[in-house]
Amino acid sequence: MGRVSKEQAQENRRRIVDTASRLFREQGTAGVSVADLMKAAGLTHGGFYKHFDSKEALVDEATARAFDGVGTGDKAGADSDTDEGAARDARRAFVENYLSPEHRDDMAGGCPTAGLATDMARGATGSAARDTYAEGVREFARRMADDDDDGLVRLSTMVGALILARAVNGDPLSDALLAAARAEVSA
Repeated sequence: MGRVSKEQAQENRRRIVDTASRLFREQGTAGVSVADLMKAAGLTHGGFYKHFDSKEALVDEATARAFDGVGTGDKAGADSDTDEGAARDARRAFVENYLSPEHRDDMAGGCPTAGLATDMARGATGSAARDTYAEGVREFARRMADDDDDGLVRLSTMVGALILARAVNGDPLSDALLAAARAEVSA
């Protein structure tokens, strides 16, 4: 088999990182083996170490990828030129979507703050993944902030409710947790 082009190698690496980002949010970093990851990416297990020195290096990069585009821009998607009412409406729409059954059920494509929380809690302090995660959490809080607070209570309520709702999914308590958090955060 011949060598792959530089472009194909870059595409393969991007595919590995994208796949890892989704699988890590869905199954946790410890729950995904390199062999399973490469199979899900449609590549051979042996090719992994051509792209990464270790699984930890991939976790670092996949964490950063999970946060790409999350929490960027102004508060809850509002333009900086919008008035307070429009910003409040944008935040309310964001909260409704975040605390929805659809988001609860889409762990792989969902919020990395909720999806990677337990992995980061168990991870090594000072790792690139943990630093990236902490910055993502800070940005999420800034996005939820308003003139009266720093957004940390909203963030904590939303992420905590989502994690708990996922943990009891299938029980009526799951929907009740989402509804209670939506009502509290939207108030």
